[in-house]
Amino acid sequence: MRLDNIGDVIMTSPALRSIKANLPNVKLTLMASPGGSIAASLLPWVDEVLTWRVLWQDLGRLAFDPAREWELVEKLRSFDAVIIFTSFSQSPHPAAFISCLAGIPLRLGESKEKGGMMLTHEIPSAPDELHQVERNLRLIESVGFEVRDRSLSIQYLKTDLIHQPYIVLNPWTSCQSRNYDAKRFAIAAQQLAKITGWKVAVTGVEKDRDRAGIVLEILGNDAIDLIGKTSLPELASLIAHAKLMLSNNTSTMHIADATRTPSVIMFAGTELECQWQPRNCPVRLLRRPTPCHPCYAFQCPYDLECLDIEPEEIVRSSLELLEQSQLCLKSR
Repeated sequence: MRLDNIGDVIMTSPALRSIKANLPNVKLTLMASPGGSIAASLLPWVDEVLTWRVLWQDLGRLAFDPAREWELVEKLRSFDAVIIFTSFSQSPHPAAFISCLAGIPLRLGESKEKGGMMLTHEIPSAPDELHQVERNLRLIESVGFEVRDRSLSIQYLKTDLIHQPYIVLNPWTSCQSRNYDAKRFAIAAQQLAKITGWKVAVTGVEKDRDRAGIVLEILGNDAIDLIGKTSLPELASLIAHAKLMLSNNTSTMHIADATRTPSVIMFAGTELECQWQPRNCPVRLLRRPTPCHPCYAFQCPYDLECLDIEPEEIVRSSLELLEQSQLCLKSR
């Protein structure tokens, strides 16, 4: 079970890969939220997906419906074991309770609470600062799974969607407190396009189109408009073949980490970098120090002071990163 968003599910990839490597004949089902379940298309170790919006992580959208919860219990009855992946701020016990009602005999999770009875295999919580990938791996290692590769990986289309060098610009997230100013993003991308001669592939979901006008206007002929036009595997392929990605802290950051794509990330003060930052791709994380960091807020009351960064700083970081990446490639 990993019941959050696309990026959270992608960060389970080393754990899922290790489970399959240790138990190649096991049927591995991923239970995920409607949004997170989309990431299963990138994870070749998943045999089946169970999509469910769980009551304990709902933000007030679900009606009180006991019959719906018993439907989930019935869906879970056929499973032999459940591994409950959580972040530092989440409890495994609601998921363990549902799994217990379903009669799943083995229930593994990491808990800050003491004295829980719903988990059959419980490990004490790691320090909050531990990277999420390591938190996931620590959980399965606690019951004997061998982990040979701790890096993110995904499967994606190998064909190029754009037949010329390009930069990916992914300027939006669904969370207001993580969104760097789109106009500034576009200015930085346009300057990079002029310096490098590369096009700029602008990505996002269809609902981002309403706020895309200023971005596409600034980029002009340098833009390749792909907003709402790619599936998740196509987006992963687009990022994998890009020369550079500019993005906020969102799922594209984890895709770039898995595909080893050089990235400049506007990393808002909502989280600690050590918990979520890329570890395998060439990367620069840009953030202004603020006393409210980390806030874990969905809405920022302080005009996003943590992301008050000039476009020129993005351009400078991007060029330095590209130069470093080329030197690394030449030395191999």
